[in-house]
Amino acid sequence: MSKKVRLITETAVLLALLVTVQYLTRSFGQLITGSCVNMVLAVGAIMCGVYGGGALALLSPFLAYFLGIGPQLLPIVPAIALGNFVYVILISLICGSKELKPVRAVAGIIVGSVVKFVTLYIVVVKVLCNVLTLKEQQIATFTAMFSYPQLITALVGGAVALLAASVLKKAVKD
Repeated sequence: MSKKVRLITETAVLLALLVTVQYLTRSFGQLITGSCVNMVLAVGAIMCGVYGGGALALLSPFLAYFLGIGPQLLPIVPAIALGNFVYVILISLICGSKELKPVRAVAGIIVGSVVKFVTLYIVVVKVLCNVLTLKEQQIATFTAMFSYPQLITALVGGAVALLAASVLKKAVKD
């Protein structure tokens, strides 16, 4: 199988898994759903690199929005996509695409998680909540959603992804 076909196939499988996970965990709350989503995004970053992982990161929030999962305020969706994209890109670049080395892998998850959290906090809480015409309750909800829970879910999802990716990399060797 060519590398391009393999990348497209792995990305498509992970995208289907991502939408399924979002749908099945939607009633369990942000910490569960967010951790599961971040796990799939991190696996995508490690297994599929910048292109496949980036596609997952950008498509996921839009698909979730159209399926009625997550915030139903369209201007927030691109911000989530940006946060996901930053997360995936940093994990992919720091972890590397060949062998999964523990120190680089952990560093990738930590850096990706922190930068995703900071990105979402700035874009959603500091910018969008001040630019959009929102009610106080909406501002409070978005502030709660896009602050520390983003860091927690990114770290938890990334940690689980490292375990899964190490097994998957062995299973799908070139």
